[in-house]
Amino acid sequence: MISKRAQNISPSETLKITGRAKQLAREGVSVISLSAGEPDFKTPSHICNAAIEAITDGFHGYTMNTGMPELRETVCNKLERDNRLKFEPSQIVLSNGAKQSIGFSLLATVDEGDEVLIPAPYWVSYPEMVKMAGGTPVVVKTEFVNDYKLTPGQLKDALNKKTKAIILCSPSNPTGSCYTREELEDLASVLKNYPDVIIFSDEIYEYIVFDDEHVSILNAAPQLKDRTVIVNGFSKGFAMTGWRLGYIAGPQSIVDAVAKIQSQETSAPSSISQKAGIAAYTGTMKPVEEMRKAFKKRRDFIVDELRSIDGVQCFMPSGAFYVFPDVHVFLGKRTPEGDTISTTTDLSLYLLEKHGVATVPGDAFGEPGGIRISYAVSMEELKEAVARIKDGLSSLS
Repeated sequence: MISKRAQNISPSETLKITGRAKQLAREGVSVISLSAGEPDFKTPSHICNAAIEAITDGFHGYTMNTGMPELRETVCNKLERDNRLKFEPSQIVLSNGAKQSIGFSLLATVDEGDEVLIPAPYWVSYPEMVKMAGGTPVVVKTEFVNDYKLTPGQLKDALNKKTKAIILCSPSNPTGSCYTREELEDLASVLKNYPDVIIFSDEIYEYIVFDDEHVSILNAAPQLKDRTVIVNGFSKGFAMTGWRLGYIAGPQSIVDAVAKIQSQETSAPSSISQKAGIAAYTGTMKPVEEMRKAFKKRRDFIVDELRSIDGVQCFMPSGAFYVFPDVHVFLGKRTPEGDTISTTTDLSLYLLEKHGVATVPGDAFGEPGGIRISYAVSMEELKEAVARIKDGLSSLS
């Protein structure tokens, strides 16, 4: 009864761990969740007020399939203001979150037999989305010594005649790494020799960058604009995860194809959320900056603490709100109960079940030697979580 497509798709490991953590909490177990990719801040008040006003004014109907013209124009203004990128409103499609934007973009461009390059560690949904589009995900393993960033040599080795696209994510989920302008220029120098390869650039964490400004691949390589799709949204930078509002900006032919698919699958995102989106991009950025400063303070704390644990390696991430420490030395060890920690999935479940800390195993991200830790929690919770992690790891033998 179930389609082969559905049978071939794996459920999200992050949602699985988060769900188990919530179940334990309902059972009365003290659990600190460092597993969810969701800011612990409230949506800024001016954005909420714009939504309330839209509801009060009766702005309850469908909008255009690709989104309100006013918001698409606002997105274009934002891209020019913040990213120095020029797009027309017709090149924007608003969606029910950046995840949908990526999924529909793959459906619009990938055919059976096409390969899509995905650097690992990767966001858990990328390979499954490629499969749903009928393509073949080709995972390119990166290295800890390079902060898990793709090198030009690795890219060149992975490209071939079957390659239809590559997905880049900067700042990265799950590692927090950010590509520099020079690194993106080097990747572009390889891609120039493969003119039919589409670049999907996931920039959803662009406002959470700590040491330098965010650099889009189109800032480094504007010559790739005719085959690059920028994916972005409001969930991370404005703490609007539940508002479900994302978008793409890209070549007209791809945008038009995505719009056709969206017209049959979901139509436009919520009218209320779109009004909120206008307020987000035209209002004060002070709450965003305050959130960024808080994340930076937490990042510095947790990296220092993790580095103090014997056997743990952790580089300093440049963005997002994750660290991705290397914990491979703990694989093969035993718990006090005598169970063997064979994989990072075993390790994450051990930390959750026995020490009340939810992390996400690197197995889910294509990197079996690490775990993802989100520091999108209060500093008080973070300090307690680190203490529990130290206790859990020191108990292994």
